Amino acid sequence: MEVGNGPRRSALSQINVTPFVDVMLVLLIIFMVTAPMMEKGVDVNLPEVQNAPNLAAAQEALVVSIDGKGKVYIGQQAVESTAKLTPVLQQVLQARQNKEVYLEADRQVAYEKVVQVLAAIRRAGVTRLGMVALEPES
Repeated sequence: MEVGNGPRRSALSQINVTPFVDVMLVLLIIFMVTAPMMEKGVDVNLPEVQNAPNLAAAQEALVVSIDGKGKVYIGQQAVESTAKLTPVLQQVLQARQNKEVYLEADRQVAYEKVVQVLAAIRRAGVTRLGMVALEPES
């Protein structure tokens, strides 16, 4: 009599992927919820003006910002100095058809700094320039 005549059993070598899929779905949800929170623009305390224009178009146009410390930004990218603003703007605007720029300046920034940035924007060949302001709260 031979021992082990019956069918031979092999070890199961399959991986259970259900816990892996559960973890991936939880991570996906976490990233979807936190991604919008990580997008932060330049912190600018805008002046308030009566009958401020509706600037929905500013969302798609190029925005130059001056924060409270006098630091200049193109979009969210900092520019080293006002002197370098013109060549950087020319390079950015070269790829764009729309040569429209909006300027956001903190209310604490000196007028001299704002005028220097305005002159640099004009030297870059900007055809349309808008100033961003807030409507005062009643």
